[in-house]
Amino acid sequence: MKRPPIIAIAVAAAAVVIAGSIAIGMTAMARTDAAAPLPTDAVKTTLPGLVAASGAPELDSIRLLRPKPGELRQAAGPFDDRFALDGLAFDGTSASGALRVTSDVSAVLDLEIIAGFYDAGGSLIGSARFVYHATDDGPVDPVTGTPVESIPFRVAVPAEFAGRAVSASVGVPVLVNE
Repeated sequence: MKRPPIIAIAVAAAAVVIAGSIAIGMTAMARTDAAAPLPTDAVKTTLPGLVAASGAPELDSIRLLRPKPGELRQAAGPFDDRFALDGLAFDGTSASGALRVTSDVSAVLDLEIIAGFYDAGGSLIGSARFVYHATDDGPVDPVTGTPVESIPFRVAVPAEFAGRAVSASVGVPVLVNE
């Protein structure tokens, strides 16, 4: 009596396993998301004493500054090592300049700048914000092909402080870049 060669048996067994795997995979791929069961319980984690953030991000350093009349100063923030502020100016109606990313070569996705406005005694009387959200990859330098990382900004003095604001500060509580 002749026995089948061992190699033929191994090849046949491998073919059966592969065919079964393909059939199972095709069945799983044919399933729609609607047919997939949804989890009934989600993992919930609580950390004692940790309160969820609410409102817009603030910079305490704005409250600590006391700029002289006509002055525009930079308020310390968490991202100061990633950018430079160029062309800062305060004309009594707005604080302006340009934020230039220095940490790497990537597009700015989100940016928020807070401007604090001060009276003649250097006391903070109010603040306003400049918010930037990238809607595409943004402009690219035509020579190098790298993203343009300078975002010009202007923050107007709120109407209720018009005529009273004689100095300003700017700081960056939000900076997201690729």
